[in-house]
Amino acid sequence: MTTALASGARPAQRKRPVFRTPRPEDGIAVWELVRDTPGLDTNSRYFYVLWFRDFADCSLLATVDDEIVGFLLGYRRPGEPDTYFVWQTAVSPRHGIPFLGVKLFEAAADRQRERGARYVEATVSAENKAILMVLRQYARKRSAEVADRVLFPSGWLGEGHHDEVLHRIGPLDRAPDRQALAPRAPDRQAPAEQPPAPQPPTPQPTAPQPPVRESAQQKENTA
Repeated sequence: MTTALASGARPAQRKRPVFRTPRPEDGIAVWELVRDTPGLDTNSRYFYVLWFRDFADCSLLATVDDEIVGFLLGYRRPGEPDTYFVWQTAVSPRHGIPFLGVKLFEAAADRQRERGARYVEATVSAENKAILMVLRQYARKRSAEVADRVLFPSGWLGEGHHDEVLHRIGPLDRAPDRQALAPRAPDRQAPAEQPPAPQPPTPQPTAPQPPVRESAQQKENTA
């Protein structure tokens, strides 16, 4: 991964950066940032314009007052869709935003983690202490391991190029659902049950009475 996480900040008024998904028209400004950043591999303008058409969802920009002050290029590996590979990132020191490169990396990686990525990869030279610190810090915060191995030896990449050492972070736990973390509305209290209204007593049927027999004396009196 080619990266520049400059921290030389001028004592200017610091503003909060806004992270957003890049658009193809942002490719020119990103190309200019790469051109003006020492140590980065400069690709063509067309490269960045095309990248932000096809891999915008895996990349991220940092802006201040709509000015691009940082960027990150990444993609999900076709053969391993659960792996997010970070390829190039840089920030401008002009605005003096502390740890902007760290925040940009974490925001991009966490966005992919929310979309199912379980591994984050980047190739870094052994001399790039700044980005190595970022990778280890990210892994530590998420209780993940970091494994490293030489991915591409320097002999494959031309004279003066260093070995590209792959650093693989993971496995990462799936990010919690933001909706599940939202506070629940308090349940409405059910109205208290009213005691049932008293019912009138049910009349009990009376037992049939035997017929009254008239005595002989009563018969004589009525005769």
